[in-house]
Amino acid sequence: MAPLEAPSSARQPAPKPPGLIATISKLWPYLWPYGRADLQMRVFLAFALLLVAKGVTMVTPFAFKWATDALVAVTGVGGQGEAAATAGSWLWRAPILLTLLYGLARVLMAVLTQVRDGLFAKVAMHAVRKLALQTFEHMHRLSLRFHLERKTGGLTRVLERGREGIEELSRLVVLTLIPTIVEFLLVLWLLAWEFNWVYAAVVFVMVVVYLAYTYQATKWRISIRKRMNESDTDANTKAVDSLLNYETVKYFGAEKREAERYDRSMARYEKASTQTYTSLAVLNAGQAVIFSIGMAIVMVLAVRDIVAGHASIGSFVLVNAMLVQLYIPLNFMGMLYREIKQALIDIDDMFKIIERNPEIQDKPGAKALDVGKAHVRFEDIHFSYIPERPILKGVSFDVPAGHTVAIVGPSGAGKSTISRLLFRFYEPNSGRILIDGQNVADVQQVSLRKVIGMVPQDTVLFNDTIGYNIRYGRWDASEEEVREAARLAQIDRFISLLPEGYETPVGERGLKLSGGEKQRVAIARTILKSPPVLVLDEATSALDSFTEKEIQDALDRVSRGRTTLVIAHRLSTVIGADEIIVLDQGRIAERGTHAELLAAGGIYAAMWNRQREADEARETLKRAEEAEAASPQPESVTG
Repeated sequence: MAPLEAPSSARQPAPKPPGLIATISKLWPYLWPYGRADLQMRVFLAFALLLVAKGVTMVTPFAFKWATDALVAVTGVGGQGEAAATAGSWLWRAPILLTLLYGLARVLMAVLTQVRDGLFAKVAMHAVRKLALQTFEHMHRLSLRFHLERKTGGLTRVLERGREGIEELSRLVVLTLIPTIVEFLLVLWLLAWEFNWVYAAVVFVMVVVYLAYTYQATKWRISIRKRMNESDTDANTKAVDSLLNYETVKYFGAEKREAERYDRSMARYEKASTQTYTSLAVLNAGQAVIFSIGMAIVMVLAVRDIVAGHASIGSFVLVNAMLVQLYIPLNFMGMLYREIKQALIDIDDMFKIIERNPEIQDKPGAKALDVGKAHVRFEDIHFSYIPERPILKGVSFDVPAGHTVAIVGPSGAGKSTISRLLFRFYEPNSGRILIDGQNVADVQQVSLRKVIGMVPQDTVLFNDTIGYNIRYGRWDASEEEVREAARLAQIDRFISLLPEGYETPVGERGLKLSGGEKQRVAIARTILKSPPVLVLDEATSALDSFTEKEIQDALDRVSRGRTTLVIAHRLSTVIGADEIIVLDQGRIAERGTHAELLAAGGIYAAMWNRQREADEARETLKRAEEAEAASPQPESVTG
């Protein structure tokens, strides 16, 4: 039998990492601070200092040469005796002054480099901030579909790695790569000028071979390093998984099996880690051999010229000092290649998000929604998240101004999809949604969402104070308005009992508050927003009966006089709705008031009876438990 063909996606080669030039061209609008004369001046000053610093760097080995030649001139062939005879002359002071010049050059080289880095830091961090802000804003513009398909933690990691990548790339390219290239070119020029082109040719070939070897060895090391990281992650995952399931391990006496599983992962890590250190040794040894051979050849050339009388003893010191000075940045080329490659990948991930077009966009010239009575109308709405599975199939209904319409039905009928379409998180495949006769697809999204208030089933609060979360409904509200919204939502008494009052932190996602308290905060911020259209999306389905009754009373007060769309699971919460619409398999199966639908004996009546029977069963069980708890327990008899 012929082997199964791999899916096309599996056969496709992995995408190549972005190139340096392509990424720099994308980054240029951020790296070059348009409209910021102060930052532009910093760029010019940083590059000027770069050139000055490299000029001083080139002077440093020459100062070493001059000091050496001065010492040779002072000591001559006679050594110490002749030196003592000339100790009082200016010749004796020359080597000291030139040595001080050498020390001063090294100090200037270090200071100028640090000043340059400090000047450019603000430019680099401005680019980081600017691009990170644009990415963050763009993430909010992207559709709900995009966010449902991606993990929030993954998005924040893309943002974090992208920020670090920009900072790393600007630091490595501007502060390391470019200065190294400048220094290399200066070394070639000075060698050709001070000696002859043969010196420059030898150094050029040596650097080319050095970089080619470093490139290939680093590529090899990256694959080994990747295996090491993967095995390290695997071992850590197994350790955490085993310790989290400590009791289960004990139940089944599996300590030995868990230790063996962990040790297998650690064995893979040991092997990969050993290969990593070995490959580093190979890289360093190869670099040292290539550089040492090149330096030895250049120094042999210098010895030949000194013997022939074409150069001084200081020239021997000069070529040595110049090449040793060049070796320091060259030694970082492997790290530079690896870090730049990683930074390019991280920045490209960020640009992929920026370059992704939002699924829902305002039409050119879209106007703000003008709301009067707030009459909502759905006209023949068809919608599907994926073409193979239609969710809504020709749904039409009205929510007259100031009325309450409830949408009920079994799970998967498309109830919550209706609220998402109203907020324009998605576009209908066909049909229109109108508010006061205006198609929501033709108006600005900001103006649309400004007139709609939402109380969801799962209220998620910001990790801030209660006051901050209530004020989120309308940021410019006064303290009195915030307190009034809390009073209407029946949470003001609870807040007054807290030591910190409105400044009480609610914790991550509001976990320091109970479900009912979180719902009241959500109601309070919706009251503060004061929207003409209100959507209640199963706002009480996750609460107990007592809390549900209290929250429902608050919701009834909030919805009074507003156009309200209620999406409900518990039918007891929609008894008073002006109209109840029953969705089934994406279509409107029944519609009418509570009494009319019960009388019809259809889907709604069956759902009502099932919920009532379930409620009665729970109530019976609760009474039995209370009775058992209240009955006296028989005394124990001892024999």
